[in-house]
Amino acid sequence: MLADLPLEATAFLILFARIGAVILLLPLLSEEAAPGQVRLLLAVGVTAALFGLLRPQVAGQARASDLDLMVTVLAELLSGLAIGLVIRLMFQAAAMAGAIISLQIGLTSVLTFDGQAGQIPLMAKMMALAAALICFAAGIHHLWIAAIVRSYGLFPVGTWLQAGDWLRLAVGTAGEALGLAVSMTAPFIVYAILFNLALGLGARLAPSLQLFFVAQPLNLLFGFAILAMTVSAMLALFAARFGGWLQTGPLHG
Repeated sequence: MLADLPLEATAFLILFARIGAVILLLPLLSEEAAPGQVRLLLAVGVTAALFGLLRPQVAGQARASDLDLMVTVLAELLSGLAIGLVIRLMFQAAAMAGAIISLQIGLTSVLTFDGQAGQIPLMAKMMALAAALICFAAGIHHLWIAAIVRSYGLFPVGTWLQAGDWLRLAVGTAGEALGLAVSMTAPFIVYAILFNLALGLGARLAPSLQLFFVAQPLNLLFGFAILAMTVSAMLALFAARFGGWLQTGPLHG
């Protein structure tokens, strides 16, 4: 029976329910390319690393009866899933930016497979992977772990989520992610407006000219040129805004 297990093992199980759920949903770690065994071992390792710090938070719940312990583990699992999904939702700003870029430069038909979203634009996949690498290079993954630690102060162990509060948080986070994606791709939006205005003017001046066959190669050329000039600034903006959101956003308290 669970109540007969040593208190330390029971406390570890309670911590693992939340921390493991968050780890398995974090960017890059939740990709299908990451082996399940590696993700599981990483979740166990992070739980073990934080056990000494967070043990006082769960010591009381570890002495509960079997039924109460099962309820607590389920509540912790749901809390971890919600926290992980909110972090991942904010991270999707990078993929949104890639999708916007694809739309503006005419690459929406160039798709690749994503294990969670199905067919997505290749540029969205590239931007998501680049953003994940930037996060690890800039140390933002440490803020993911810090958010897990702070979550025990915001959402005490064993408390059930309020659906309305989490829905408002998810909607607000989605709005922030979309705003960040638009900010990252502002040069491409301005470029697309000017390019399409020029294309419309050319169609009026030379209606017999097949502008599509002329414009599409130019659109790709100019689009990739702008991408080469702005990709570093876009990723830097993403890292700064994403890190700031983790430090001062709703998960900070």
